[in-house]
Amino acid sequence: MTIRTRFAPSPTGYLHIGGARTALFSYLFARKNQGKFILRIEDTDAVRSSAEAIGAILDGMRWLGLDWDEGPFLQSERFDAYRAHAQTLLKRGLAYCCWCSPEELDEKRKAAMEKGLPPKYDGRCRTRADRPDGPFAVRFSVPPGATSFDDMIKGTMAFNHGEIEDLVILRSDNTPTYNLCVVVDDATMDITHVIRGDDHIANTPKQILLYRALGYPVPAFAHLPMILGADKARLSKRHGATSVTAYRDSGYLPHALVNYRARLGWSYGDQEIFTKEELIAKFSLESVGKSPGIFNPEKLLWLNHHYIKESEATELAPLLMAHLNALGVDASNDARVPAIIGTLKERAKTLKEMAEGALFYFRDEITFDEKAARKFLTPEAAGVFAVLSERLGSIGPFDEKAIEEAFGSVVSEKGVKLGALAQPVRVALTGGTVSPGIFETIAAMGKEKTLKRLAEAIKVSSRHDFSIEKK
Repeated sequence: MTIRTRFAPSPTGYLHIGGARTALFSYLFARKNQGKFILRIEDTDAVRSSAEAIGAILDGMRWLGLDWDEGPFLQSERFDAYRAHAQTLLKRGLAYCCWCSPEELDEKRKAAMEKGLPPKYDGRCRTRADRPDGPFAVRFSVPPGATSFDDMIKGTMAFNHGEIEDLVILRSDNTPTYNLCVVVDDATMDITHVIRGDDHIANTPKQILLYRALGYPVPAFAHLPMILGADKARLSKRHGATSVTAYRDSGYLPHALVNYRARLGWSYGDQEIFTKEELIAKFSLESVGKSPGIFNPEKLLWLNHHYIKESEATELAPLLMAHLNALGVDASNDARVPAIIGTLKERAKTLKEMAEGALFYFRDEITFDEKAARKFLTPEAAGVFAVLSERLGSIGPFDEKAIEEAFGSVVSEKGVKLGALAQPVRVALTGGTVSPGIFETIAAMGKEKTLKRLAEAIKVSSRHDFSIEKK
């Protein structure tokens, strides 16, 4: 048997952390078992679904590297198949027409609740002899008894049919409903394992009854526990959870999000960091916990910082471009970018933070911090900058070793400590007192821009004038 899993989001919003984890676990289970991963878009809600949301879901899936084998299939293009299956159930006497109006149904539910009974449909139209004119829905006739199944995460679960009302499978406008669509899709797409959130547990017995009534094999089910915030409330934006693409736009790396989501409810010993290949090799549904996962944005940020530090500069360069562009910098043809990244990646926790920290490398005019400039850009510093410029200008290969030697010669000649030289130079080049190591900063900045910055600093220091900060 070929394992076939699916991810079936509704395009009524963005791809969020919970949905992305469901997609990941379905993907990992299929890949671990050399199976197929299917993408299906459940867009039967025409009012709430949108093409924009579909695009965002596909964009998020691609960014995360969750490549699907078949699809994306749109439920809105399969209505004929759902209606044909509803007609099959009608012909077999396993479904019936219901002429009850919405107002009648509301009255029946209110009456049941007043009596302390479950507000479910009473099955009045099951044996109705007349066939009134006007629209009607089609309901599946729930048989007496009970349904149980062995959930691959939660264990054996049982449901009394007396608690399940005869569910509508076709509305009075002839549109199919969720449970019928899911069953028809999973059955005809040969889905063997349904991995989804445990908010779908109540639908499972209904769907099992539909599988059996239609003569289809019942797939295995695995219901993932929900994700909670640190306060144990259901995850929401106030906990820091947002769309997958919003994390991308905030400067997170896709493998950081993949790694973090994998650990939201699944574990493999004490291991915290996984490559994608390791996740595929080690993943199992048996290792998914029954308790809710707790979303910790600080842990996600730590992981992102780890991956930034461990990534090659050439790998980060194309990802950084979008964040630089957002800040008005086009560095697409700047050969210095990998070196610049090398100076920043140890301290930058996100690519957005890295882009902000890199701005001084690209700007044509430097903006000085006034306090730092008044302290370090003095007339005395101007002479030292001039000597340093001469030494740096004579360097052949403009690398850290040669730059350090140039600094050393100036320190010896002027009789100053390295720190007393480095900090004024840092202010001259970056505008402030904080930057990566001065030698690596200068090497990444390049000779041309370094000498230009020092020449400007000499002018400012000579007249102790900081009007340039207002440009």
